[in-house]
Amino acid sequence: MPWDFWLIFLFFAVILPWRGRSRLKSLLAKAHVGTAERLSLYASTIAFQWVSVAVVGWRAWAHGYTFSEMGLVIHWRMGIVFAAAVGATILAAGQWFNLRRMGRLSSPRSAILQALADRIFPQSNIELLPYFALAVTAGVCEEFLYRGFAMAVITRAGLPLWSAVLLSAVLFGLAHIYQGRGGFVSTLVIGTVFGTARIAYHSLVPVITWHVAVDVVAGIAGPRYLSRKPQMQSEVEIQPRGH
Repeated sequence: MPWDFWLIFLFFAVILPWRGRSRLKSLLAKAHVGTAERLSLYASTIAFQWVSVAVVGWRAWAHGYTFSEMGLVIHWRMGIVFAAAVGATILAAGQWFNLRRMGRLSSPRSAILQALADRIFPQSNIELLPYFALAVTAGVCEEFLYRGFAMAVITRAGLPLWSAVLLSAVLFGLAHIYQGRGGFVSTLVIGTVFGTARIAYHSLVPVITWHVAVDVVAGIAGPRYLSRKPQMQSEVEIQPRGH
């Protein structure tokens, strides 16, 4: 494997997890995150992901990787369209019910998710459209990096397909390790499912659609079920009437 690919995988395995944890600590250290800060967070993340894709894509194409090899093909077969639509619906519904369930729990992980919801998820209509742009960016860029580039490199290196699926899923999980052990495991499972689908359909189109759907639902359902602000506001409104 070329030396620049080793650097890219080091970036996936070390730099991205470190960056995620550092940003999490910075956000949690703030008592309040306003609209301007959230919009800045969305913009910087969008820019960072597209720059990462540009660099990785440049090196991949410099070494002769094709669009087809990295899943960057669109098959307008009904099977692909059906899989993208049905999979997005199922995963979006699962995400919605899972966030609702997490909002009702009292656990260390739910507490972390609630703190993140207050700081990361859109809290107003002004923030919603930029967040949707972030969700689309994450779906396209992360699927290219992990299910497109990473799986193509691992497969060309001579490793079996199952190892390409598993290793790319591990890297994907490490990128989300800032969510804690539970977040790593759940992302690892999702990455394994996405990697298997990428092989089955020979395209990134279905998994990009699924990824975007999951992130869009998180931005809508997350503030509704995880944010503590509405609960605090209702308590303030109820107390005067109780006295």
